[in-house]
Amino acid sequence: MPADIAEYVQLPHNTIAADADRLLALLYLSETELSIVLCDDAFIQPLNRDFRGKDMPTDVLSFSQREGEGADSDDPILGDVIISVQTASRQAAQRGYGTDKELRVLLVHGILHLLGHDHIEPDDAREMQLEERRLLALLGEDPEVVRPLTVF
Repeated sequence: MPADIAEYVQLPHNTIAADADRLLALLYLSETELSIVLCDDAFIQPLNRDFRGKDMPTDVLSFSQREGEGADSDDPILGDVIISVQTASRQAAQRGYGTDKELRVLLVHGILHLLGHDHIEPDDAREMQLEERRLLALLGEDPEVVRPLTVF
C-alpha cells in the first residue's frame, strides 16, 4: 500500500481481499475475478469526471465487465472497484467509526453496482440498501452501526 494511502488506514494488507473473497462466495461468485484499487482523491477525481461527469473526488467507482456494449454476462471477470481511501477516511469520521469499516461498506456497495444494482429510483435504492445491510451483517457488521451507503 503506498505510504500516502497507509496514513489513512491501518489494515492488515489482506483484509480487503479477504472481505472480497467472502462477499463473492456469499454471492455464489467464487469463480469470478474482481479487481480492487485503493487510491487517493487525486487518482479517483479524473475517473469520476471522465465517466460520471462530476469533477470532484468520490468514494467508490465500479466498472463492470458484464454490462455495456459487447459485454458478456458470463464473463469470469466481474469488474473493477476503485475506492478513495481519503474520502473513505473522511466519511468514516463523519459516520463515527474507523476507516476499515467504511472501506468494507464501500466494497459491498461497489460489488453490488458490478452486479447491476443501482440507487437512482427509490425502489431500486430500497432493494440495494437491503442487500447492503444483508451483506454487511454476513460480514459481521451491525448494519445499525456500520450503515449501508445507499439511502432512499
